[in-house]
Amino acid sequence: MKNRKPVPAVALIAGGAGDRELLSVRAAAMLDSAEVVVCDPEVTGLLTGLDVEVLDIPTAPTDAPAVAKALTEQARAGRHAVRIFAGDPVLDGRVLAEAKALHRSKVPFEILPCAAGISGMAAYAGIGLTGPKAKQLRVVDLLSGEVDSETLADATATLVIRNAADSAAAIAKAALAAGRTPGTGLVIVRSGTTVEQQTLITTLGDAAADIKAAKLTGNGDVFLGDGVSTAGALGWFESRPLFGWRVLVPRTKDQAGELSARLRVFGAVPVEVPTISVEPPRTPQQMERAIEGIEAGRYQWIAFTSVNAVRAIRERFEQRGLDARHLAGLKIAAIGESTAEALREFGVRADLVPPAESQSSAGLLEVWPERDAELDPIGRVFLPRADIATEKLVAGLEGLGWEVDDITAYRTVRAAPPAAEIREAIKTGGFDAVVFTSSSTVRNLVGIAGKPHASTVIAAIGPETAATAVEHGLKVAVQPAQAKIEPLVAALAEHGEQLRQAALDNGERTWRPSKRRGAGRRRAAKS
Repeated sequence: MKNRKPVPAVALIAGGAGDRELLSVRAAAMLDSAEVVVCDPEVTGLLTGLDVEVLDIPTAPTDAPAVAKALTEQARAGRHAVRIFAGDPVLDGRVLAEAKALHRSKVPFEILPCAAGISGMAAYAGIGLTGPKAKQLRVVDLLSGEVDSETLADATATLVIRNAADSAAAIAKAALAAGRTPGTGLVIVRSGTTVEQQTLITTLGDAAADIKAAKLTGNGDVFLGDGVSTAGALGWFESRPLFGWRVLVPRTKDQAGELSARLRVFGAVPVEVPTISVEPPRTPQQMERAIEGIEAGRYQWIAFTSVNAVRAIRERFEQRGLDARHLAGLKIAAIGESTAEALREFGVRADLVPPAESQSSAGLLEVWPERDAELDPIGRVFLPRADIATEKLVAGLEGLGWEVDDITAYRTVRAAPPAAEIREAIKTGGFDAVVFTSSSTVRNLVGIAGKPHASTVIAAIGPETAATAVEHGLKVAVQPAQAKIEPLVAALAEHGEQLRQAALDNGERTWRPSKRRGAGRRRAAKS
């Protein structure tokens, strides 16, 4: 008994609508450490990127004993087992059946709720569940029975009716018949807490007409009571400027994180499609000699034109047992703030960075000093760059009197084409926007997937990238004043807000570019 290993606890996780950001910190950690998972099919997206074994067994409520048995076997084998439920299994009771079976088997477990239950949906729709008049909350599930007239008539409670969106008109009529006033608020929330969320705000008196005019269908929940009308003023989630936009992010995989994270803040759904693979140069001897030149004091300047160039030098340094101290005495230039930040992470502060409004090769040349033979006795610049970089910077530096060692530090290789459905969405307008962060991402995306549809909003980080997009027949709608990720996303969000307001002014509920394209085609067909 003393040598017996403890049985790891089974994690029973409420997955809500499948948004990982709504999991608790504890639930996310348990999911990351899982070895085997049983998952409801509606939330399998939570498993994206995880190296886990997924047990292919039915997970309906009637299958609870079989699921618990499988989890018990895995736990007793010493494996970290996780069960993920769609929705809120604490509220509907589904988690209890499996928890009881695990308890009978003497297998430890923990139940981990999420923020995507009723309170989560209310928060995302801006709904108050209690207030001055409504002192309690009542929850009824139409899948389990009808709502009685006494419950509908109770003005002291906020009533939440699950799975009732398509019955909302009948519920409103019944509530009026039970004695509720026509001005009582009624809110329908479909796909709550997801980027497909659709909220309809009305009153019992106007519900029938508003529901008919909205032409929305599908499963969802009904919130009824005097306090729910706050959704009109506090509905922050759907009012974000890029809410629901599918935004294509054509970048190298290791560089897409910051851009995607900033897009999510504005409500977008980034879809990362690698278009470039960064690889070492075919002939590394030039780079080796350049590193030796740094050690020997051959250079006065090193000019970094990209984060990848910083990474390439850093990797070479580490291979030779060097660090940032070996750049002491050299002057360092960075073409942009992201490159300067990569240098700071390396322990180096750039001496020369172009102004925020002109962070490009031309901008760097504008601030680069002309060589003075007395003050600049070495007079040589080391320029580690990509194999496809332009010669403008080299020519400009030479024109200022500097000698330039223009050396390929890394190669950018076109990535494999994305999946067929991604290529089809690119060509047919399935994406609302494409965000280009370099000229190479433009060239490579068009090369591996084709030209984006004319309805897709094209955003380019700077003038050179925008020029390349125009060369490929694209109309650039968004270009920030500063060639950086944060201003680029902010400019796209501002453009999206302008489109949203214009659509709302025209009475359109659906205003994303991809949706408006479809509506336009239907109107053209009718005419």
